Amino acid sequence: MPEPLSVAVGVYCLGYSALAAYSRVGSAISPESAAVRRSAFAVVESGERSHALFGGKAGAISELQALANECADAGWDGEAAAGMNSLAVSTAQDFVRALPEGLPLPEFAPEPDGSVSLDWTASRHRRFTLSIGNSNRLAYAWLDGADKGHGVARFDGSNFPARVLEGIQSISSHARTSFRVS
Repeated sequence: MPEPLSVAVGVYCLGYSALAAYSRVGSAISPESAAVRRSAFAVVESGERSHALFGGKAGAISELQALANECADAGWDGEAAAGMNSLAVSTAQDFVRALPEGLPLPEFAPEPDGSVSLDWTASRHRRFTLSIGNSNRLAYAWLDGADKGHGVARFDGSNFPARVLEGIQSISSHARTSFRVS
């Protein structure tokens, strides 16, 4: 008997992060492994085009890619800014893919050093900003009324850092809660 659609979608979503990570990075060099990677990439790409399966994340990734294309060349700001780093853009895309359901999507901005800024702004006095560069280190900062701070977390491409999750939830929640790094 066929599985219900909700079960199939759930299985797809559970394995999605791993499949997305596998489709982009690897060290295997055989023709067979290359074929599997291409197939995995095709499945991921198809799923990301489906608003029903991927939701607003597809639009966010498309927006990020458009920004990366616009700011690819050095001097995009009319001054001495570096072009957006392709590894930073790829990591930012993986980060958006890994965002837990229910969290708001960020706004994107290029940074002069080639990094990508992801911003969640609830108001002038409530915001969370994350900077993604060319490593697995995510620098973040937040402002929540009079409370503010910063930190660094690591992102492996699929597992969402708990401290970053807590910060985004705190800023985007309707109830005023304080985010602190222990």
